[in-house]
Amino acid sequence: MLISNMEHIPGKRITEHLGLVQGSSVRAKHVGRDIMAGLKNIFGGELKGYTELLQESRDEALGRMLQQAEAAGANAVMNVRFSTSSVAQGAAEIYVYGTAVTVE
Repeated sequence: MLISNMEHIPGKRITEHLGLVQGSSVRAKHVGRDIMAGLKNIFGGELKGYTELLQESRDEALGRMLQQAEAAGANAVMNVRFSTSSVAQGAAEIYVYGTAVTVE
């Protein structure tokens, strides 16, 4: 499955437009990660626990989008975009969407 954030894939021709596909994942913070994040806020540095949490969420949301694209018969998803939002105290959603197509 080809995945692109561009509107066109160089060297490929779109043969069928299958519509919007999307995937999302909502994750809550872990109390242990909150404690470490609090310490990092004092001393500075990367919040690795949150970085890992968001990476897991992106991977899960992307996988869900790709499953939806495969079910529609696509072999590529174009114009892929990611979005994030806070849905509750301590919980965030990662949302990914794109256009499912077939290319040759």
